[in-house]
Amino acid sequence: MAKSKVLVVIPTYNEIENLEPITARTRAAVPNADILIADDNSPDGTGKFADDLAAKDDHIKVLHRAGKEGLGAAYIASFKWGLENGYDVLVEMDADGSHRPEDLPKLLAALDDGADAAKGSRWVRGGKVVNWPKNREILSRGGNLYVKIWLGLPVKDATGGFTAWKADTLRGIDLDSVEAAGYGFQVDLAWKAVKNGFKVVEIPIVFEERQRGASKMSGNIVLEAMLLTTKWGIKYRLGQLRGVGKKGAKEGAKAARGLADKLDELGG
Repeated sequence: MAKSKVLVVIPTYNEIENLEPITARTRAAVPNADILIADDNSPDGTGKFADDLAAKDDHIKVLHRAGKEGLGAAYIASFKWGLENGYDVLVEMDADGSHRPEDLPKLLAALDDGADAAKGSRWVRGGKVVNWPKNREILSRGGNLYVKIWLGLPVKDATGGFTAWKADTLRGIDLDSVEAAGYGFQVDLAWKAVKNGFKVVEIPIVFEERQRGASKMSGNIVLEAMLLTTKWGIKYRLGQLRGVGKKGAKEGAKAARGLADKLDELGG
Protein backbone atom coordinates (compact mmCIF):
# COMPACT_ATOMS: atom_id res chain seq x y z
CA MET A 1 0.00 0.00 0.00
CA ALA A 2 2.17 2.75 -1.38
CA LYS A 3 0.24 5.69 0.07
CA SER A 4 -0.65 4.11 3.40
CA LYS A 5 1.22 4.49 6.65
CA VAL A 6 2.31 0.93 7.50
CA LEU A 7 3.57 -0.38 10.85
CA VAL A 8 5.15 -3.85 11.10
CA VAL A 9 4.86 -5.09 14.68
CA ILE A 10 7.55 -7.52 15.84
CA PRO A 11 7.08 -8.82 19.42
CA THR A 12 10.28 -9.99 21.08
CA TYR A 13 11.38 -11.98 24.10
CA ASN A 14 14.99 -13.11 24.05
CA GLU A 15 15.40 -12.58 20.30
CA ILE A 16 18.68 -10.62 20.31
CA GLU A 17 20.23 -12.97 17.72
CA ASN A 18 17.36 -12.50 15.29
CA LEU A 19 16.61 -8.81 15.68
CA GLU A 20 19.15 -7.24 13.34
CA PRO A 21 18.58 -9.72 10.44
CA ILE A 22 14.78 -9.46 10.62
CA THR A 23 14.69 -5.68 10.80
CA ALA A 24 17.17 -5.37 7.92
CA ARG A 25 15.13 -7.72 5.72
CA THR A 26 11.91 -5.91 6.62
CA ARG A 27 13.39 -2.51 5.78
CA ALA A 28 14.53 -3.88 2.43
CA ALA A 29 11.16 -5.50 1.64
CA VAL A 30 8.98 -2.50 2.58
CA PRO A 31 11.29 0.54 2.75
CA ASN A 32 8.52 3.03 3.53
CA ALA A 33 7.08 1.04 6.44
CA ASP A 34 7.92 1.59 10.08
CA ILE A 35 8.81 -1.24 12.47
CA LEU A 36 7.66 -1.42 16.08
CA ILE A 37 9.71 -3.80 18.23
CA ALA A 38 7.56 -4.69 21.25
CA ASP A 39 9.95 -6.14 23.82
CA ASP A 40 8.74 -7.88 26.97
CA ASN A 41 11.76 -6.91 29.09
CA SER A 42 13.95 -9.65 27.58
CA PRO A 43 16.67 -10.87 29.98
CA ASP A 44 19.10 -11.29 27.06
CA GLY A 45 19.18 -7.55 26.30
CA THR A 46 16.93 -7.57 23.22
CA GLY A 47 15.26 -4.35 24.37
CA LYS A 48 18.53 -2.44 24.69
CA PHE A 49 19.68 -3.74 21.31
CA ALA A 50 16.35 -2.61 19.82
CA ASP A 51 17.00 0.88 21.19
CA ASP A 52 20.42 0.87 19.50
CA LEU A 53 18.81 -0.06 16.16
CA ALA A 54 16.19 2.65 16.58
CA ALA A 55 18.86 5.25 17.27
CA LYS A 56 20.34 4.51 13.84
CA ASP A 57 17.08 4.30 11.86
CA ASP A 58 14.05 6.53 12.40
CA HIS A 59 11.82 3.88 10.78
CA ILE A 60 12.40 1.65 13.82
CA LYS A 61 10.42 2.27 17.02
CA VAL A 62 10.55 0.41 20.33
CA LEU A 63 7.79 -0.34 22.82
CA HIS A 64 9.18 -1.50 26.16
CA ARG A 65 6.82 -3.65 28.20
CA ALA A 66 7.12 -4.57 31.87
CA GLY A 67 7.47 -8.32 31.40
CA LYS A 68 6.41 -11.47 29.59
CA GLU A 69 2.61 -11.30 29.44
CA GLY A 70 1.91 -13.33 26.30
CA LEU A 71 1.93 -12.78 22.58
CA GLY A 72 -1.64 -11.54 22.45
CA ALA A 73 -1.05 -8.88 25.09
CA ALA A 74 2.05 -7.66 23.24
CA TYR A 75 0.13 -7.33 19.97
CA ILE A 76 -2.85 -5.58 21.58
CA ALA A 77 -0.56 -3.00 23.20
CA SER A 78 1.28 -2.54 19.89
CA PHE A 79 -1.92 -2.21 17.86
CA LYS A 80 -3.21 0.45 20.24
CA TRP A 81 0.11 2.30 19.96
CA GLY A 82 -0.09 2.11 16.18
CA LEU A 83 -3.70 3.29 16.03
CA GLU A 84 -2.94 6.19 18.36
CA ASN A 85 -0.04 7.19 16.12
CA GLY A 86 -2.06 7.28 12.92
CA TYR A 87 -1.01 4.12 11.06
CA ASP A 88 -3.35 2.89 8.32
CA VAL A 89 -2.09 -0.71 8.25
CA LEU A 90 -0.69 -2.81 11.09
CA VAL A 91 1.15 -6.07 10.45
CA GLU A 92 1.86 -9.00 12.77
CA MET A 93 5.20 -10.68 12.13
CA ASP A 94 7.48 -13.00 14.12
CA ALA A 95 11.01 -11.99 15.00
CA ASP A 96 12.59 -15.36 14.26
CA GLY A 97 12.44 -15.24 10.46
CA SER A 98 9.73 -17.88 10.11
CA HIS A 99 7.63 -15.17 8.49
CA ARG A 100 9.58 -13.97 5.49
CA PRO A 101 9.58 -10.16 5.19
CA GLU A 102 9.87 -10.64 1.44
CA ASP A 103 6.20 -11.78 1.49
CA LEU A 104 5.02 -8.50 3.02
CA PRO A 105 4.33 -6.79 -0.34
CA LYS A 106 1.88 -9.62 -1.22
CA LEU A 107 -0.08 -9.09 1.99
CA LEU A 108 -0.21 -5.33 1.48
CA ALA A 109 -1.30 -5.77 -2.13
CA ALA A 110 -4.24 -7.89 -0.94
CA LEU A 111 -5.41 -4.97 1.19
CA ASP A 112 -5.15 -2.72 -1.87
CA ASP A 113 -7.36 -5.23 -3.70
CA GLY A 114 -10.15 -4.86 -1.14
CA ALA A 115 -9.35 -7.19 1.75
CA ASP A 116 -9.83 -5.93 5.31
CA ALA A 117 -7.17 -8.34 6.56
CA ALA A 118 -4.64 -10.52 4.74
CA LYS A 119 -3.25 -13.62 6.44
CA GLY A 120 -0.09 -15.30 5.28
CA SER A 121 -1.21 -18.91 5.03
CA ARG A 122 0.73 -22.16 5.19
CA TRP A 123 -2.27 -24.32 4.34
CA VAL A 124 -3.69 -22.85 1.13
CA ARG A 125 -2.52 -23.84 -2.35
CA GLY A 126 1.01 -22.51 -2.84
CA GLY A 127 1.77 -22.30 0.88
CA LYS A 128 4.18 -24.64 2.64
CA VAL A 129 6.43 -25.15 5.64
CA VAL A 130 10.17 -25.74 5.55
CA ASN A 131 12.25 -27.71 8.09
CA TRP A 132 9.30 -28.36 10.38
CA PRO A 133 9.17 -31.58 12.39
CA LYS A 134 6.16 -33.72 11.52
CA ASN A 135 4.64 -33.34 14.98
CA ARG A 136 4.49 -29.54 14.57
CA GLU A 137 2.75 -29.89 11.22
CA ILE A 138 0.23 -32.35 12.68
CA LEU A 139 -0.37 -29.98 15.60
CA SER A 140 -0.94 -27.00 13.30
CA ARG A 141 -3.19 -28.81 10.82
CA GLY A 142 -5.11 -30.46 13.65
CA GLY A 143 -5.54 -27.15 15.46
CA ASN A 144 -6.93 -25.48 12.36
CA LEU A 145 -9.29 -28.40 11.77
CA TYR A 146 -10.47 -28.10 15.38
CA VAL A 147 -11.15 -24.39 14.82
CA LYS A 148 -13.11 -25.12 11.64
CA ILE A 149 -15.23 -27.81 13.31
CA TRP A 150 -16.18 -25.64 16.26
CA LEU A 151 -16.42 -22.20 14.67
CA GLY A 152 -17.00 -22.86 10.98
CA LEU A 153 -14.33 -20.24 10.37
CA PRO A 154 -13.62 -19.94 6.60
CA VAL A 155 -9.89 -19.54 7.16
CA LYS A 156 -7.57 -22.50 6.58
CA ASP A 157 -4.69 -21.10 8.65
CA ALA A 158 -6.54 -19.37 11.48
CA THR A 159 -3.66 -20.02 13.89
CA GLY A 160 -1.09 -18.35 11.63
CA GLY A 161 0.46 -15.15 12.95
CA PHE A 162 1.59 -13.34 9.80
CA THR A 163 -1.26 -10.93 9.13
CA ALA A 164 -1.76 -7.44 7.71
CA TRP A 165 -4.72 -5.56 9.17
CA LYS A 166 -6.36 -2.36 8.01
CA ALA A 167 -6.63 0.02 10.92
CA ASP A 168 -10.39 0.28 10.48
CA THR A 169 -10.68 -3.50 10.81
CA LEU A 170 -8.90 -3.48 14.15
CA ARG A 171 -11.04 -0.58 15.32
CA GLY A 172 -14.14 -2.54 14.33
CA ILE A 173 -13.45 -5.74 16.28
CA ASP A 174 -13.05 -4.32 19.83
CA LEU A 175 -9.48 -5.14 20.80
CA ASP A 176 -10.37 -4.89 24.49
CA SER A 177 -12.64 -7.93 24.14
CA VAL A 178 -9.82 -10.24 22.95
CA GLU A 179 -9.44 -13.03 25.49
CA ALA A 180 -6.42 -15.08 24.40
CA ALA A 181 -2.91 -14.28 25.58
CA GLY A 182 -1.03 -16.93 23.58
CA TYR A 183 -1.43 -18.28 20.06
CA GLY A 184 -5.19 -18.52 20.48
CA PHE A 185 -5.03 -14.78 19.98
CA GLN A 186 -4.74 -15.36 16.23
CA VAL A 187 -7.96 -17.39 16.15
CA ASP A 188 -9.70 -14.82 18.35
CA LEU A 189 -8.83 -11.95 16.00
CA ALA A 190 -9.77 -13.83 12.83
CA TRP A 191 -13.03 -15.00 14.39
CA LYS A 192 -13.97 -11.49 15.50
CA ALA A 193 -13.12 -10.06 12.09
CA VAL A 194 -15.28 -12.59 10.23
CA LYS A 195 -18.18 -12.24 12.69
CA ASN A 196 -18.12 -8.47 12.18
CA GLY A 197 -18.37 -8.83 8.42
CA PHE A 198 -14.80 -8.02 7.47
CA LYS A 199 -13.19 -9.67 4.47
CA VAL A 200 -10.25 -11.88 5.49
CA VAL A 201 -8.18 -13.34 2.64
CA GLU A 202 -5.34 -15.87 2.75
CA ILE A 203 -2.12 -15.39 0.82
CA PRO A 204 0.20 -18.40 0.37
CA ILE A 205 3.53 -18.10 2.14
CA VAL A 206 6.55 -20.28 2.83
CA PHE A 207 6.93 -20.70 6.58
CA GLU A 208 10.51 -21.47 7.63
CA GLU A 209 11.44 -22.96 10.99
CA ARG A 210 13.57 -20.60 13.08
CA GLN A 211 17.33 -21.06 12.78
CA ARG A 212 18.37 -19.21 15.95
CA GLY A 213 16.92 -19.00 19.43
CA ALA A 214 14.24 -21.05 21.18
CA SER A 215 10.58 -21.41 20.26
CA LYS A 216 8.07 -19.93 22.72
CA MET A 217 5.48 -22.65 21.94
CA SER A 218 4.42 -24.66 25.00
CA GLY A 219 1.77 -27.11 26.09
CA ASN A 220 0.02 -24.40 28.13
CA ILE A 221 -0.28 -22.18 25.04
CA VAL A 222 -1.83 -25.02 23.05
CA LEU A 223 -4.20 -25.87 25.92
CA GLU A 224 -5.32 -22.24 26.25
CA ALA A 225 -6.10 -22.07 22.53
CA MET A 226 -8.08 -25.33 22.62
CA LEU A 227 -10.10 -24.36 25.69
CA LEU A 228 -10.97 -20.92 24.34
CA THR A 229 -11.89 -22.30 20.91
CA THR A 230 -14.14 -24.86 22.59
CA LYS A 231 -15.82 -22.15 24.68
CA TRP A 232 -16.37 -19.90 21.65
CA GLY A 233 -17.57 -22.88 19.62
CA ILE A 234 -20.14 -23.98 22.21
CA LYS A 235 -21.52 -20.44 22.39
CA TYR A 236 -21.61 -20.20 18.59
CA ARG A 237 -23.27 -23.58 18.05
CA LEU A 238 -25.87 -22.91 20.76
CA GLY A 239 -26.64 -19.62 19.04
CA GLN A 240 -27.13 -21.50 15.78
CA LEU A 241 -29.51 -23.95 17.45
CA ARG A 242 -31.53 -21.11 18.99
CA GLY A 243 -31.66 -19.45 15.58
CA VAL A 244 -32.93 -22.64 13.97
CA GLY A 245 -35.53 -22.99 16.71
CA LYS A 246 -36.77 -19.42 16.23
CA LYS A 247 -36.84 -19.84 12.47
CA GLY A 248 -38.77 -23.09 12.82
CA ALA A 249 -41.27 -21.46 15.18
CA LYS A 250 -41.80 -18.55 12.78
CA GLU A 251 -42.25 -20.89 9.83
CA GLY A 252 -44.67 -23.04 11.84
CA ALA A 253 -46.71 -19.99 12.86
CA LYS A 254 -46.79 -18.80 9.25
CA ALA A 255 -47.96 -22.21 8.06
CA ALA A 256 -50.64 -22.30 10.76
CA ARG A 257 -51.90 -18.86 9.75
CA GLY A 258 -52.02 -19.98 6.11
CA LEU A 259 -53.99 -23.07 7.02
CA ALA A 260 -56.42 -21.02 9.13
CA ASP A 261 -56.99 -18.64 6.23
CA LYS A 262 -57.74 -21.55 3.90
CA LEU A 263 -60.23 -23.00 6.38
CA ASP A 264 -61.93 -19.62 6.69
CA GLU A 265 -62.25 -19.46 2.90
CA LEU A 266 -63.77 -22.93 2.78
CA GLY A 267 -66.09 -22.17 5.65
CA GLY A 268 -67.23 -18.94 4.01
